[in-house]
Amino acid sequence: MEVGYVCEWEKRPRSNHCPSIPLVCAWSCRNLIAFTTDLKNEEDEKAIHISDLSRMIHIIDTEHPWDVYSINSGHTEVISCLEWDQSGSRLLSADGDGQIKCWAMTEHLVNSWECTQTSAIDRDPIVALSWLHNGVKLALHVEKSGSTNFGEKFSRVKFSPSLTLFGGKPMEGWLAVTVSGLVTVSLLKPNGALLSASESLCRLRGRVALADIAFTGGGNIVVAATDGSSSSPVQFYKVCVSVVNEKCRIDTELLPSLFMRYTTDPVRRDKYPSVTHLKFLTRENSEQVLLCASSQMGSIVECWSLRKEGLPVNNIFHQRSPAVGEKQPMILKWRILSATNDLDRVSAVALPKLPISISNTDLKVASDTKFCPGLGLALAFHDGSIHVLHRLSLHTMGVYYGSSSGSSQRGGEEPAIKRQRAGGPTVHFKALQFSWTSLALVGVDNHGKLHMIRVSPSMGQMLDMNTLLRHLLFLLEYCMVTGYDWWDVLLHVQPGMVHNLVERLHEEYMRQNQALQQVLSTRIVAVKASLCKLSSATAARACDFHAKLLLIAISSTLKSLLRPHVLSTPDKSPGDRLAEICTKNTDTDIDKVMINLKTEEFVLDGPPLQSLQQLIQWVGDFVLYLLANLPNQGSVVRPGFGFLRDGASLGMLREMMVMIRIWGLLKPGCLPMYTATSDNQDSMSLLFRLLTKLWLCSRDEGHPQEPDESLIDECCLLPSQLLVPSMDWLPINDGVITKMQNKQPLRLQFGKPYTLPSLNSNTQVDIFSRSPGSQRMDNLRCLHLGVYPTEDSKACTRCGCVTMLRSPNKTNAMKQWEQRWIKNCLCGGLWRRTPPTLS
Repeated sequence: MEVGYVCEWEKRPRSNHCPSIPLVCAWSCRNLIAFTTDLKNEEDEKAIHISDLSRMIHIIDTEHPWDVYSINSGHTEVISCLEWDQSGSRLLSADGDGQIKCWAMTEHLVNSWECTQTSAIDRDPIVALSWLHNGVKLALHVEKSGSTNFGEKFSRVKFSPSLTLFGGKPMEGWLAVTVSGLVTVSLLKPNGALLSASESLCRLRGRVALADIAFTGGGNIVVAATDGSSSSPVQFYKVCVSVVNEKCRIDTELLPSLFMRYTTDPVRRDKYPSVTHLKFLTRENSEQVLLCASSQMGSIVECWSLRKEGLPVNNIFHQRSPAVGEKQPMILKWRILSATNDLDRVSAVALPKLPISISNTDLKVASDTKFCPGLGLALAFHDGSIHVLHRLSLHTMGVYYGSSSGSSQRGGEEPAIKRQRAGGPTVHFKALQFSWTSLALVGVDNHGKLHMIRVSPSMGQMLDMNTLLRHLLFLLEYCMVTGYDWWDVLLHVQPGMVHNLVERLHEEYMRQNQALQQVLSTRIVAVKASLCKLSSATAARACDFHAKLLLIAISSTLKSLLRPHVLSTPDKSPGDRLAEICTKNTDTDIDKVMINLKTEEFVLDGPPLQSLQQLIQWVGDFVLYLLANLPNQGSVVRPGFGFLRDGASLGMLREMMVMIRIWGLLKPGCLPMYTATSDNQDSMSLLFRLLTKLWLCSRDEGHPQEPDESLIDECCLLPSQLLVPSMDWLPINDGVITKMQNKQPLRLQFGKPYTLPSLNSNTQVDIFSRSPGSQRMDNLRCLHLGVYPTEDSKACTRCGCVTMLRSPNKTNAMKQWEQRWIKNCLCGGLWRRTPPTLS
């Protein structure tokens, strides 16, 4: 385990820091992190009331940690809980005054948030909070990690949602537990209204100092609660939520409770007077619970499991009624699984979110191949260290000694601070969270700094390259299947692994059935693109993958404009028929291919065609660029190389050329513009002829042929016949992941973009380097924005693709194109607002 980066606030006077305020932190499956600090964000010297400091919620995306969005939450007390929903795009916050707020992105931007819903229980502090379960649960089977079928590796587990609407659709909402022993539920109705209800956990209401919420497969909710004293029992309750006559109803029922085991030992009973952490091991596992009891000096951690056990029955009943004797009555009972010895004082706990299957065979394979993600839980201690323990046996799997230990003293400024604060507390983590693949930990320390820590898949045990690649591949596939963000997997990919990972990922993908391939077709291209960016050797391929995403998107948009001529439609849509005819007809003359098509299907009004001209122009330029660069493809580094062997993409380009040609007869204004050297040259048919020849070489996926001499000669002449455009390929990637490959931790500051040259900048291909005076591109609309754009724009958090926030277009066809990318970029990444560049 080592630090990837540390992000800190600008230097502030020490009086701002309030050690008694608890901090909270939450990590979403889209790799957004929400956290609170006990520091003030602005540099104002007015009298700041200490409690104002902790009411801000800060949200960052892990790729641009300096770009922090601080919400002035409007909470009147300290924020006690933060929870992301399953889609990773909405956030719940709750405070010590009983207020719960739901936050969502404004305009789908990760650095702009607004409060959409609020619910409150007056003056009753909230100790636990959770979204209701939506009934989706996967299990990862480590023993099947070598299997060819994704369905076997990641199986869907039968799990009921907490509450369903008509037709079985899961109902959205949240559930909270308060200090006074109330459980409160708020349900979001489809029309946006909130249904709320509260009920006491049991008849004898008592104080609840700590609580946690888990879900059962049958759709029930289990709440664990303790009053904070280790001499009283930890209680468990079953909570059932239902909607009766448009009113929300809550039923609670008592489950078996437990006393921590060390309290039965008279010597140690008084050593740890208070329970400080109470957590179910995972949200979906209400049968295993982790307890931590502490004193000022140290802590002890215990792991308990709920088992069904038989009750012994007296012989008298056997004689009376034989039926009773055969069926032994069963009872639920908590049994201790494991406990630690006396530890240092625990300051925070993080539990794994990876839903790994813990059957005996899976655990055995995991230990044989040293696969640790999802099996370890992290404990942070008051001396600044973090220990990762096995979630069942509580054996130590890995240790991180905090940056405050003497061994990792960095530079001159650090010791001075240490000396100055020698009497004060050491730096330790007050909040800790695992990422969704458990390959990274984020911690917020008592100075408000955010630490990103990588957790190696084998916990530092030596692995051969093959096994390590298999582990990373397994987690990449998991992200691909679930749609989660894979940034935390990239933390562990070294430049030398990129090529192998991309190849293997492609092999695994090709083994899936046709339907699944279609679902994942764009997602796998996006994964490959973000992998290829990590190494300068494969950077040109990242360009190709981005171009491929745009190509697939433009192709499907243009085909969707075609309408069947007669209403009694044949079995195939016009787009499919076009693809079929283009594949059968290997003619190099564009007009001969056109004759076979029903041109009535292509009749469109002028305005949509005219408005799509910029996309059509991109296709035209792209074909010209590819063909002009065919002769000098001896060096693999040039972008475009990937397409020369890719029969499917070349076929797609061919279909689009035919469509554009037909539309050009109806509306000449939509044709791509070429700058030709002679007046009477038909540029489109020339390009189509060369493109078809190239496509014929690579049409057979199994045995691609080399392009013949005459084709290469003709392509050599292209630059003298047409002006070859410079393609603006790759969006500029200003994220942090490419700069984290040398193991030195990065020191970042909130609010200040990080502009250190990346290590391999001198080996970078010339296509990435932008001269300061170059035009900026709108990568989605294929428009030039000028050197200093004045428009507000948004950039993708994953690939850096830039596009304007406000649409300059009025026509429906273009609006439809823009609407496709309103939530996510082409690669599936989230958008963040970027300020206009100042001249």
